[in-house]
Amino acid sequence: MKLIGNSGTGERLAASSTADTDTGARPTDQLEDPPTGGLPAQRTTAGGGIDVSGYGPERLVHLTADRVAAASARDLAGTDDDPAAPGDGGDSFETALAAREQAALEARHRGAADHGDPNAASQLGALLLRRGDLRDAEPYLRTAAAAGLRAAANNLGVLLHQQGHRAEAAQWWRQAAVAGSAPAAHALGLQLRDQGEEEAAEYWLHYAAEQGHPLGAYALGDLMEHRRDVRAERWFKAAADSGHREAAYRLARMREAAGDKETAETWYRTAAARSHARAALRLGVLLEARADLDEAARWYRQSAQNGEARAACALGFLLRDTGDLAAAAEWWQEAAEAGDGTAANALGALHAGRGENGVAERWYRAALDAGDHNGAFNLGLLCAGAGREAQAEQWYRRAAYAGHREACNALAIVLLQRGDESGAEPWFSKAAEAGSVDGAFNLGVLHAGRGETRQAQEWYARAAAEGHGEAALQLAVVQEQRGNLAGALDRYRQSADGGSAEGAFRLASLLDRRGDADAEAEHWYATAADAGHRRAQVRMGVRAAERGALQIAESWYRRAAEAGSRSAAFNLGLLLARQDSEAEAMLWYTRAADAGHGRAALRLALLALRRGEPTQAENWCRRATEYGPAEVAERAGRLLGALHAELSA
Repeated sequence: MKLIGNSGTGERLAASSTADTDTGARPTDQLEDPPTGGLPAQRTTAGGGIDVSGYGPERLVHLTADRVAAASARDLAGTDDDPAAPGDGGDSFETALAAREQAALEARHRGAADHGDPNAASQLGALLLRRGDLRDAEPYLRTAAAAGLRAAANNLGVLLHQQGHRAEAAQWWRQAAVAGSAPAAHALGLQLRDQGEEEAAEYWLHYAAEQGHPLGAYALGDLMEHRRDVRAERWFKAAADSGHREAAYRLARMREAAGDKETAETWYRTAAARSHARAALRLGVLLEARADLDEAARWYRQSAQNGEARAACALGFLLRDTGDLAAAAEWWQEAAEAGDGTAANALGALHAGRGENGVAERWYRAALDAGDHNGAFNLGLLCAGAGREAQAEQWYRRAAYAGHREACNALAIVLLQRGDESGAEPWFSKAAEAGSVDGAFNLGVLHAGRGETRQAQEWYARAAAEGHGEAALQLAVVQEQRGNLAGALDRYRQSADGGSAEGAFRLASLLDRRGDADAEAEHWYATAADAGHRRAQVRMGVRAAERGALQIAESWYRRAAEAGSRSAAFNLGLLLARQDSEAEAMLWYTRAADAGHGRAALRLALLALRRGEPTQAENWCRRATEYGPAEVAERAGRLLGALHAELSA
């Protein structure tokens, strides 16, 4: 019984295996526009939707002065994206005009604020804050906040948070939130959450979400999902309905985890349409799973172009499966250069398959550098294939110590082959416990070799439960030996379904002996024969000959005989002799006899006598007596005695 080792070469991993950590929020401000008369209005986009770009978990910090100034210029121009931004050819007149308007607006606000107008102080403070001029903005915002202006209190909280004064920032956000500011409630909720005050955080985030604040709804959903609260889905949906793409993605993940792939796909599409890279990746995975390959490729490509290396890797596998290896290699290289270990392994396997071991080794090392221990395992396989056994063992060992289950199995095989059974067993155990079906099977082989039948059967059963055909075969043989034919049939079927040609042959043989399932027996004989099982090929030849299908019989006999089956060679000789192809029949009889087939040797002896070659006949008789079986040996002995008598006479 041989040991089994997996020789995987960096095949694709689950496209969604990497944890998702992106919040989807852009690092922008948490400012609240001061009122210009009447109640403060929500900012809207040109299309009329709520502008959520100003809010999010990262919205309070890490703003550069240039970014705030650019945001300020966009706000003053009245759009989210300035079509005449510097460098696009439209920055001469429009930019100059915007700058003059901003300067005039600032001067008016400053004049009014310096004369004691709190509303103007609030407007000026917001303008300066957006521009990144925190020192100049602070006194104006403090003046307006002290006068009870809600927007100024919120914006002062933003300013103080950027300066690192988190406690005072929270005080002003609380004041603004109590006055009805949804952005302030959101910011306060996030700060409380970060401090571990989840109950208070939930209160303020709920307050922001109930007012229609998309990032408040998202943050509330995030908090609830962390606590496994089923209400999380409701708030993710509220945020997603308001245009929050990360919420749409998270909602899709929740629905997919619940088995609702149809709804998941809808939300993945929503997020992907808003250029969410991971949503496009997951959408591609769903589409590929249902064989919508063209559309899957389009979403993978969009995701990859938005910087998702896993999508570039997945697109490479998709292209490989359609036969476009050149394009696949290009996408794998892009993903690998972005740090995707799976793609680097795929490139390594591609070059290894071409015999370009040096290039393959470079990519396997790149995979290992990216933290993918498949790289070490594949380096071990590469070295083993090149006969560098010591290096192969070192790489297997490195991957095994990192927890790579197939490397554990491969290392155990290396140790066992050099006689270190005690060293091999712990690695087989580690591989099996980590889920390696080959490891479990090999551990069964190890116990069986020691005569530890019960332990062997336990590991075989474990491997068989995961679809290991050879393990199921071992269990079936034991059942048949014990006379439990029903149990043996079940295990043989499991073995055959698991790809074991021997299991398929034994299943067919048992059905054949039982005599009540001829069609099923024929099916399994054919399955085994197509897989190269020589005894099954002989059996298919015999069955075809019995039906008079001599051409089919000859074809099966030839396949088996050319693969080394002496029985097939003898049967092919018989068939050819009946078809008056005596010369070729002699060749196959000889091949069978040289391989130890007694009947073939006896047939050659008889043919030699017919040709008048008694010495040659005597030689073949002696060989037939030696080869057997008993019936053939007895006949050959009688013929040899007759020859001696004739020669003596």
